[in-house]
Amino acid sequence: MASNNLFVLLAVVLVVLPTVTMATDYLVGDSSGWTVGFDYQNWAKDKVFHVGDSLVFNYTVGVHNVIKVDGPGFANCTIPSDNSNVLASGHDVITLAAPGKKWYICGKLKHCAEHGQKLVINVEAVAPAPAPNSAYGIVTSAFQVLMAAIVALALLV
Repeated sequence: MASNNLFVLLAVVLVVLPTVTMATDYLVGDSSGWTVGFDYQNWAKDKVFHVGDSLVFNYTVGVHNVIKVDGPGFANCTIPSDNSNVLASGHDVITLAAPGKKWYICGKLKHCAEHGQKLVINVEAVAPAPAPNSAYGIVTSAFQVLMAAIVALALLV
């Protein structure tokens, strides 16, 4: 009986795990990190960001920071008057929680205005899961078929 429960648990984990682990962590600037003299718009141009993905900003503490701003703040490299959006750990992870444009700048010295240390991205909603074939009521994904078979076998054993 214990092996049947373990098999069912494994089948459930295999069905649920892919939906949990689909988020992507983007290392901003790749191996260069968050620094001056890097083209972040070029870095981001071919990437598709989704809700649930994370941006990872790596930099030397005290030399740089990360500030979330709005569109005008991004265009003008304006540092907000409150410090609630300033991140300064050297390893800042921002989980993208909502779709739309997101803007980030460095607020140190003139890193944004003179050195272009700023990033704008567009975050898309989470892609919907493949829908079942409504004409026949069957699952269309091969992975979903495999998982359904595993669950069915677990229930029969």
